[in-house]
Amino acid sequence: QVQLVESGGGSVQAGGSLRLSCEASGYTFSSGCVGWFRQALGKEREGVASISRGDITTYADSVKGRFTITRDNAKNTLYLQMNSLKPEDTAMYYCAASGSYFCISSVRHFDYWGQGTQVTVSS
Repeated sequence: QVQLVESGGGSVQAGGSLRLSCEASGYTFSSGCVGWFRQALGKEREGVASISRGDITTYADSVKGRFTITRDNAKNTLYLQMNSLKPEDTAMYYCAASGSYFCISSVRHFDYWGQGTQVTVSS
C-alpha cells in the first residue's frame, strides 16, 4: 500500500521561505512522475511543480523562479523549496505520485496523494 506523508508546512511572513518534504512508503519516487499540488480555500487543486522519471522539472507560472522541486532518491524523499513566499501562496500543499514516465499537470494524472500540509503566508 502506497503512503505519502508531507511535512514542513507552517506560517511565515511574505518574503520568507519554507521547505516541504514528502516521504513515501510502498512507492519509489524515482520510478515515475512526482509532484506538488496546492489547493487554496474555495479554489480547485492546482499543479505547482513536478519532476518526471527523467528529471524534467515543470513549474506553474506563478511559482517559477521562486520554488524548486527536487528528489533525493537515496532517501526516497521529495522536496519543494519555496522562497519569496507571497500571501497568494497560502494553501494546503499535497504531494502526488504517478506511475507514468512523463508528467502531466493534471490531478487525474496522479495515482497517489498525501494528506497535505498547510502553508500560510501573511502580509
